[in-house]
Amino acid sequence: MSVQLGQIIFSFFEDYLKCQKGLQPTSLKSYRDAICLLLNFIAKDTNHNITRLTMAELTSDRVRRFLNYLEHERGNKIQTRNQRITVVRTFFEYLASRDPLMIAEAQRVIVIPVKRTPPPETYYLDRNDIDKLFSGLPTDGLLALRDHALLLFLYNTGARVQEVADLKRVNLLLDAEPRSHLHGKGNKWRTCPLWSKTAELLKQLLNKNDKNHLPQDNVFLARSGLPLTRFGIYKLVRRHTARLGKKKVDGSPCLISPHVFRHTAAVHLLESGVEVNVIRAWLGHVSLETTNRYAEITLRMKMDAMKTCEPELSTPLAHHQKCKWRDDSELIKWLQSI
Repeated sequence: MSVQLGQIIFSFFEDYLKCQKGLQPTSLKSYRDAICLLLNFIAKDTNHNITRLTMAELTSDRVRRFLNYLEHERGNKIQTRNQRITVVRTFFEYLASRDPLMIAEAQRVIVIPVKRTPPPETYYLDRNDIDKLFSGLPTDGLLALRDHALLLFLYNTGARVQEVADLKRVNLLLDAEPRSHLHGKGNKWRTCPLWSKTAELLKQLLNKNDKNHLPQDNVFLARSGLPLTRFGIYKLVRRHTARLGKKKVDGSPCLISPHVFRHTAAVHLLESGVEVNVIRAWLGHVSLETTNRYAEITLRMKMDAMKTCEPELSTPLAHHQKCKWRDDSELIKWLQSI
């Protein structure tokens, strides 16, 4: 790889993605994997060592063949292929900003379309599932308290799993108006209010963990005392939700992830009548379109909406229900006086 290309790749990750875009470590790893796959493909295609690649060898034609390679040789799904091209587009846009000679090639890469796929099925827990989950949680021991507090925090805030793993003691305010400060995607912070029950459990957890801890210490800890990782949170959620017996549309078992609690929080807020812009801010969505999709997945709200506008049809066996407003004598008098 030439010094110039190497320097640009380094600044792409260290300056542009980390500092300017503020990407989290998990997103950086996703970008890293995509760029590594692309560079290795181009090195093999040019029969060069990867350290000898030049800017001129990064072409739109090779990007197109790279995408075909992902699908047909690596067996990646369309969603993965689309994620890779999104990363590659961003990379080529950055290349063009650093080297004007790459502008034309970058323009050809940017217009490579993503492939249309049906939206993935969105799973969420209904209120009966939530009641069953929390009523059946263990009650003895420090880990029982931690698990209960963590699951309720997930449901209360709709936080992403990495946001929960990164939560510090200093990010919690548990007094008169309990709330948490969450560090999300794009290096953005948001504030979520906490239910009194969530705040109470978190207070108990912090008090039990309070052995010379500092404000910057993590809230949720593993048995070893080290911060609970996102993978540890996945295992914890899977273990406690296994008894719910949730099924996919095809009848296969539905494995509940922490992100399902995020979907659940959004749907339950929507069903409770919370305005969609409030939900967008609650979940930390950049686009309102991301939040709007939850309106499509809750059948209960669709059924309720249908009932409110269902016409009353006259049949020999059915009669119109008497309108409730007709029973309000004061209202009738007022209407007659108009």
